[in-house]
Amino acid sequence: METNVHSPFLVASYDKKQKRQRIVAIVLLALFFILSSFTFFNMLYCFVECIGAIVSGSMDVALSDFLRTVPVFLTFFMTLWGLLLVHASYRKVSEEKWRKSIFKDAVCIIVFGVINIVYILANFIAGRYLSIVEGSPSALFPLDALLYSVLFICLGVLVVLYVKKFEAKHPYVVPARGPVVTKARGLYCTFVTFWMLFALYGFIAGILSIFIYDFKHEHVFFGIATILVFLLSAVQIIVWELYFNELTEEGKKAKLLRLALISLIASVVIAFLYFLSLGMDLDAPSNAGFGMFPIAFAASVNIATLLAVACPVIVSIVALIKGISLKKK
Repeated sequence: METNVHSPFLVASYDKKQKRQRIVAIVLLALFFILSSFTFFNMLYCFVECIGAIVSGSMDVALSDFLRTVPVFLTFFMTLWGLLLVHASYRKVSEEKWRKSIFKDAVCIIVFGVINIVYILANFIAGRYLSIVEGSPSALFPLDALLYSVLFICLGVLVVLYVKKFEAKHPYVVPARGPVVTKARGLYCTFVTFWMLFALYGFIAGILSIFIYDFKHEHVFFGIATILVFLLSAVQIIVWELYFNELTEEGKKAKLLRLALISLIASVVIAFLYFLSLGMDLDAPSNAGFGMFPIAFAASVNIATLLAVACPVIVSIVALIKGISLKKK
């Protein structure tokens, strides 16, 4: 999205240096969003394996699987904090808040990385990992988790050094964006967090399914509808972050209702297509769904998909209510 310097609705215009920094921030946001999606997906696979063992009555197997795959869980949280760090940089509101936020996120990344490395090495020495490369749940596990942690620790250290020593000489000069939510902030942050998790899961599930799904067989309508369901939350949050949050309060009042209506129409249409495809092909979830989304259909019940259908609709309704409220003020 190119910033229009003549628009009265945008928070700020950008000079050449600010535009370059903003482009870098957007590229990093995209990179960390994709990484977070992949690591979240891997974590859910491991989580489902543990749940499956519990359901089958094998508590010892579930515990063993969980202890073995702890690095996968830590890798996701480490990556998520990397996304939060980049997001905090992009969402620069004030110098002091920005500095504290990225410093805190960098420290969290370092802590998760150190814990992950110590855990992997301790389990390798203790014999829980028979080899530094066991090949499951990924080809290089747990070596890949260890190297990934080292990389993120270096990132965290660089950010800490930047804040403490180099920021004064090399300032991050992208201007502040619009005001953040102050009322009911806890509820707002909780809502956005769940929305982001759906967006992470939906993005990677939708993208991977394009390569996994066989669009020539009889469940093609169901497959396309399900892919649209999963991608919608990711599209919504991208529009929210890269467009709506760039607006002034006046701009938000002017545009939120229109955006909410567009979002609601898209959400309802895609939800309708999904349920229509399901009604026309009741065997699709069990026959095709597991191959597309093993997590969503792990128990032959597409719970995750139904939640993914509901999330964009709920987000759109909340935005619509907020838009009506702003118009009345």
